Amino acid sequence: MNARKSFIRRRPFSSLVLLLLVIIAGLIWNWRVQLQVFPSIISAYTAKEYCSCRFVMNAPAEYCHSYVKQWLPSTIDEDSLSKRITATGLGRESTAQWEGPRQGCRLLPPVP
Repeated sequence: MNARKSFIRRRPFSSLVLLLLVIIAGLIWNWRVQLQVFPSIISAYTAKEYCSCRFVMNAPAEYCHSYVKQWLPSTIDEDSLSKRITATGLGRESTAQWEGPRQGCRLLPPVP
């Protein structure tokens, strides 16, 4: 009998887990820019779509809340006088402003 078996033969499950961790680490490194931007997408989508629902389609607030509801939680603050929507999700905040009947809503640049 060979006393020196390879690590893979001695521990096949551990070897598979180690290989999967290396692959996942490689994917995370490859997609690092996209993963950093993802949290901003949630709040931006919510602000823009809610603004369009409320001020372009003139739908009631209850309908628009259900229209933009996502699996990930977000909060919505509406300023009806200035027609501005601020949405927060995953720790990021985005604001959309109604520009007019022909322009609709647009996202405002983040405040530093």
